[in-house]
Amino acid sequence: MFGRKKQFGGSVSYLVVGLGNPDRKYENTRHNTGFMMVDFIADKLGVRINRIKFKSLVGEAEIGGSKVLLMKPTTYMNNSGQAVVEAMNFYKIPPENVVILLDDINLDVGKMRIRTKGSDGGQKGMRSIIYLSGSDAFPRIKIGIGKKPHPDYDLAAWVLSKFTDDELKLLEKTAENCCEAIELILGGNTAQAMNKFN
Repeated sequence: MFGRKKQFGGSVSYLVVGLGNPDRKYENTRHNTGFMMVDFIADKLGVRINRIKFKSLVGEAEIGGSKVLLMKPTTYMNNSGQAVVEAMNFYKIPPENVVILLDDINLDVGKMRIRTKGSDGGQKGMRSIIYLSGSDAFPRIKIGIGKKPHPDYDLAAWVLSKFTDDELKLLEKTAENCCEAIELILGGNTAQAMNKFN
């Protein structure tokens, strides 16, 4: 079960990183789905993500008996790897213990897909993390943001558009599933999480 919040400090053994952009104008946009998921997890745990460390807003929690640092990089999406690698180096955490939450344009809103490793799939935040860490062995939860309305629609405009109210309701359920999936992954049951949610 999700545990109570812990004081910041001590031995962090996992990172849970949501990808997004820090400015207020990006709130509730499709490209900030990773931030939204981390905020939901923090709210569920009673944790505040309000400390600045590792070029990120961070908060520490306990999930499934493990100390976890929740991170929202403030580097902007394309440089997310700067924040993630800095935290990995500080705590000496391997890629296998860093769960990345990111948006995926190829999945419908409300859907999610778990992967244990792989390419960036065109997601620039993930690309930065893989490039700067020298590894693609990051477990990740891809959160669907929906395909472009039509092929000619500008991709940047689409990912920076806001979710509708109906889509936000779908994302609440996705966030619940995301919490459960993270607990399974941190408990060494990634295959079970993939079977259940993919």
